[in-house]
Amino acid sequence: MSEVLSKVLDLAKRRGIFWPSYEIYGGVAGFYDIGPIGTKIKNKIVELWRKYFIKDNSDFVVEIETPIIGPSKVFEASGHVESFTDPIVECNSCKRIYRADHLIEDILKKSVEGLKPEELTKIIKENNIRCPSCGGELGEVRLFNLLFSTNIGPYTGNLGYLRPETAQGMFTAFKRVYEVSRQKLPIGIAQVGRVARNEISPRQGLIRMREFTIMEIEFFIDPEDKNDIPLFKFSDYKLNILTAEDKLKNGKPREFKVDEIVKEKIVIHPWMAYWMAVAAKFVRALGIDNFYFEEKLPHERAHYSKQTFDQIVVIGDIRVEIAGHAYRGDYDLSRHMQYSGQDQTIFRKYSEPKIIKKKTLVINNTKLRDKELRKKIMELINNKKIEEIETMIKANLTIDNQPLGEFVSIIEREEKVHGEHIIPHVIEPSFGVERALFLTILNAYREKEGRIILSLPKYLSPYDVAVFPLLEREELIKKAREIRDSLSVKYDVLYDEVGSIGRRYARADEIGVPFAITVDPQSLLDNTVTIRDRDSWRQIRVNIDSIDVTLEKLFRGEDLNKIGIEVKNENE
Repeated sequence: MSEVLSKVLDLAKRRGIFWPSYEIYGGVAGFYDIGPIGTKIKNKIVELWRKYFIKDNSDFVVEIETPIIGPSKVFEASGHVESFTDPIVECNSCKRIYRADHLIEDILKKSVEGLKPEELTKIIKENNIRCPSCGGELGEVRLFNLLFSTNIGPYTGNLGYLRPETAQGMFTAFKRVYEVSRQKLPIGIAQVGRVARNEISPRQGLIRMREFTIMEIEFFIDPEDKNDIPLFKFSDYKLNILTAEDKLKNGKPREFKVDEIVKEKIVIHPWMAYWMAVAAKFVRALGIDNFYFEEKLPHERAHYSKQTFDQIVVIGDIRVEIAGHAYRGDYDLSRHMQYSGQDQTIFRKYSEPKIIKKKTLVINNTKLRDKELRKKIMELINNKKIEEIETMIKANLTIDNQPLGEFVSIIEREEKVHGEHIIPHVIEPSFGVERALFLTILNAYREKEGRIILSLPKYLSPYDVAVFPLLEREELIKKAREIRDSLSVKYDVLYDEVGSIGRRYARADEIGVPFAITVDPQSLLDNTVTIRDRDSWRQIRVNIDSIDVTLEKLFRGEDLNKIGIEVKNENE
């Protein structure tokens, strides 16, 4: 663990951002409590995501909420029962179990993601990788399913699973949402919700957890419709992308304009480029500028994906996936259609009717009055395609020594059709909320003169402003509380009157409060207060009546010196 990462985890515990769950019982790996400060920041991150992904795209994105628990059939259809697995390896001596690919990556410093169990076993044997705990020999690598199972209701056999993603609830609700959304594509279904994955080796705080929150969209499109995609919003926007081709050559991410990604067919569909650009703007709004999109190789992709880009954030020597962008094709709707027996197609209307030639089976009933002969022929052609029956006729297949062609024939007719039924394809941008929270905090962590500053974007800070009386004197406390109450109508205010002003400033800095208002003895004489900036520690003096106007300017990003008279701070 890097030194900065260790410091951030310590800060998170001390300041109520997050900490391991069930601490009084020794904790359980992969479970974290989000504290009062962390919850405030997390909720603001969720609302920021809603702004970029839902509110700014309200013409074609809606939000729903679906259950955390689903019946087994749903996850059999989705492929999770069969394919939602990670490789594990057990020590033959101490019986400790490790996630095999992570163990290899930690020791050999190379990626082995997506390799088969037998390939991982071979690497372990060839490199003599031993148990990190006892040095014992490791066994064969095998697959472990990450689904948490449960029983629905009091009866045994009614198996259910905790969802590992919010996606399946949106797929099973697709037709319902499509109907109430006036039957138009594209349509995005968004959801923010809790999910559970029985991770083998949870690690690095909030990076890999067993229960967490996902923000994702299932964006349903007609794959042939590439018109009216609002890429003009990102006409000058650039993305750093490590393509699969460059990845195989050990290359580095390259910069592309959004329209170049489409023209050069780096993405399967233009809507992929659109949502990747939206995701880039969102991550930059978290205060994070250093990231790139890495295309996953075929063996690295999830079972449902035709193309995936991981959005990788780089902070110092830490590289972490903050989001995944997958082209799921028609995999999910096709599977649910197959397993449920319910139609998941939509009608694609043609701009003009088409005349098509259609082959039709005709049965000569006048020659099929013999019931036994009729039964034989019907059994022969039942469930066969027109083309198969036509081939049998041309091959002069006989039934009871009589040609099949005497009893059935294929004729071609012209028909006017107005459209066709298709299964929509799906593009999925998916973010882990706790990961976004952790990376936002890690990126905002600063040290100045031996003190910690959490330099969050102002709109993500847990409190907009802090209000302090300089001293624990009744008249100063009274005035400070009056200011707090007036500001609370519009702002989220932190109020603290206990301890030295330096310690109160330090605490506000450590949780990311952008501005602190201090009431001092001069405030009682001339009705002024100081406003202190979190990042620079500079202070200006302003009239109490102009605090609201001053804060508005500061939140707009105006320079502190242009707003008020800077004063020397002797209390840091």
